Amino acid sequence: MKIQGGFTNYGEPIGIIMTDSVLPRIPGDVGNASTFRFPVRYKVVKGALFSRVRNGDPSLIKPFVEAAQELEKEGVKAIATGCGFLAAYHQELIQSVHIPVYSSSLLQVHLAHMIIRPEQKVGIITASKESLSEKQFRGVGIQDIPMVIVGMEESQEFCYTIYDHHPEMDVEQVAEDVVSISRHLVTEHPEVGAIVLECTNLPPYAKRIQAAVHLPIFDVTTLINYAYLSTIRKTFVGIV
Repeated sequence: MKIQGGFTNYGEPIGIIMTDSVLPRIPGDVGNASTFRFPVRYKVVKGALFSRVRNGDPSLIKPFVEAAQELEKEGVKAIATGCGFLAAYHQELIQSVHIPVYSSSLLQVHLAHMIIRPEQKVGIITASKESLSEKQFRGVGIQDIPMVIVGMEESQEFCYTIYDHHPEMDVEQVAEDVVSISRHLVTEHPEVGAIVLECTNLPPYAKRIQAAVHLPIFDVTTLINYAYLSTIRKTFVGIV
């Protein structure tokens, strides 16, 4: 059996393009490799601070495209990113490489909408409500889906770390805050039938959110796991 080489490293099927940050990456966070049950390969775009990414700074398109191309050359089979706001660059990213690109957890908004009743809406919890706009929605084709959006602006601890680029965070406080925000979302909008976490720093709290609101919860980890399972198929072993 002949196999094709050409790379220095092997066995890292998913490449993840990361923004430039110093925040702590706990298990569940996209930036913590132990979040995944398979190897991932990271690439940081220097200077891509959250403040620039969330505002869709067009000057960042080129370095993100270059990062995607580098990961492809290094042998990954699919690419994801470390920030949901990169949905704004989705079209440029998919056109820059020849492997699948999962730019944002917002790609799952369409799926979430299709699994709930027609009169229901998809709830989105984002790092910044004021920054989440048509730019991101159109990037991944969800602009016509009925959504209810809430932001993490009410969490001072979250904003202190994410917005202000600090290397420390009170994890328990953020957990309490995001659960409170989630409860308020479904209380004020009982028509919400599923929730998508835009922010890639929120998956560590997904289980607690689900325990509080009893709804399907989608995030970047469900997206990347889907990317892996659809890209690297396994042989089924069992009893007939």
